[in-house]
Amino acid sequence: MSTMPASHGHNEACCNIPPIVSDDYVAKGLYEELGNYKSYVTGPADAKKGIIVIYDIFGYFHQTLQGADILATGNINQQHKVFIPDWFKGKPCPIEWMPPDTEEKQKNLGGFFSDPEHAPQTIVSKLPQYVKSVLALNPSIESWALLGYCWGGKVASLMESDESSIFQIAAACHPAMLDPAEANSIKVPFILLASGEEPADKVAEFGNKLKVRHHVETFGDQVHGWMAARGDLTNPRVKEEYARGYQTVLDFFSKNW
Repeated sequence: MSTMPASHGHNEACCNIPPIVSDDYVAKGLYEELGNYKSYVTGPADAKKGIIVIYDIFGYFHQTLQGADILATGNINQQHKVFIPDWFKGKPCPIEWMPPDTEEKQKNLGGFFSDPEHAPQTIVSKLPQYVKSVLALNPSIESWALLGYCWGGKVASLMESDESSIFQIAAACHPAMLDPAEANSIKVPFILLASGEEPADKVAEFGNKLKVRHHVETFGDQVHGWMAARGDLTNPRVKEEYARGYQTVLDFFSKNW
């Protein structure tokens, strides 16, 4: 790992661990234009429950698309239609910047994090209109879940601590910028899955402050991002915990949504 310090609220692991390029997964969904955003869409056309996934800073990685496919049909008793909007408009964080082991790469990564268009608060402000646009073309959906990875995990906690949230349940997987102060205001069932690289004290404090039905668990031998772009699914242990992570989310959704 390089030595770029934690930046813009992200922990050190988030700033330094490179993604894993995986080319052997064939995605089951399709891309559609929804609410002026290219969106990966997967799951049954007549599903009554919808999930909005907020990807990590690397965008549409195969591990993330595979995760969306698992969320769509991984529970035979409760199927979902899943949507991943491309908030970065085709310009995610370039993988060539990772690890940020030169001054130029660190400057580029810092610039990406500090771009106002990439701020989690910006995405929170855009989510209600996006969901409205999705619902117009998917009228069978009656309720919504929100799931975010890493950077997207911050979007999830901010959204669900906002009084105007339109989601009935939410999940944050290996979230970046974890702030226990947000837990007090979360109004819907919430699941937090942490890696061994999120600050353990903040994970514990976040869980202790949640006043809603919740599940907080640390996958201690996994790296930050194991359920998304940083998950090396050629490693049997990572693959096992990747699958268990998604099953844990599905079980929580099934019991609480």
